[in-house]
Amino acid sequence: MTLSERPIRSVCVYCGSQPGRDDAYVRSAEILGQSIAAHGLRLVYGGGTTGIMGTVGRAVKAHGGGVTGIIPQFLFGRENVARDSAFIDDLLVTGDMHERKHKMFERADAFVTLPGGIGTLEEIVEIMTWAQLGRHRKPMVLANINGFWDPLMDLINHMRGEGFIHTGHLVQPLLVSDPAGIVPAILKAAGENGATEGDAAVLSRM
Repeated sequence: MTLSERPIRSVCVYCGSQPGRDDAYVRSAEILGQSIAAHGLRLVYGGGTTGIMGTVGRAVKAHGGGVTGIIPQFLFGRENVARDSAFIDDLLVTGDMHERKHKMFERADAFVTLPGGIGTLEEIVEIMTWAQLGRHRKPMVLANINGFWDPLMDLINHMRGEGFIHTGHLVQPLLVSDPAGIVPAILKAAGENGATEGDAAVLSRM
């Protein structure tokens, strides 16, 4: 892992392999996927074909974008990837979860976390930990669809208040409620051209 100053060419999306109970979650994945493709960026994600994962991948591909899926061998058959992965144009199968996460990190210039479960939470927390340790400066976004990530924000602020986050300036993910504003927020954070005033629906920084 190294510090990154390179342009934004790819976005890693962490999200659930289930659709969730709120239709807004799937819709947000569709909007984000379309936006990634519209901005000429490549999607890097966990390679699943179901739930929000499958939705964002198919949305990117349907709008002309490139899709890189990275999945460990033990999940390859379980999630029917071999059968349903026609929309993934670059599929990597890794030996284990650790290799998967490292390759996702290497191939991504920014990170977005849509709603998901324990695995989704673990992935973005690890990326935040690496940022805190000074291992990267890649933009990080929490897609706060209908306040999904508010409890995580509360916990992190509690940990900071109790004195356990001593380098909080290195852990500053953007909290974005509008999926259409996620990519513009990333480009703005990276200091790149293409993000117009008002595009990014950034509510706050941690």
